[in-house]
Amino acid sequence: MEDFLEKMAELFEEDTVELTDSIVDFDAWDSLTSLSIIAYSGEEFQKSITAAQIIEAKTIGGLYELLKSN
Repeated sequence: MEDFLEKMAELFEEDTVELTDSIVDFDAWDSLTSLSIIAYSGEEFQKSITAAQIIEAKTIGGLYELLKSN
């Protein structure tokens, strides 16, 4: 979990992120960030996700649950 939060902070250009943080509220949220998350999910979780699924996850915690689900 710690590695995931560190990676999300890096992708969203923040010092830290919390599980309750809304994905779309980050200043760095854009299509490039979305693509970076999609690439990360494939590399680290061997999971293929879409930009729509990222938005539907709503929060950093929701995104983590999406990536951990089968």
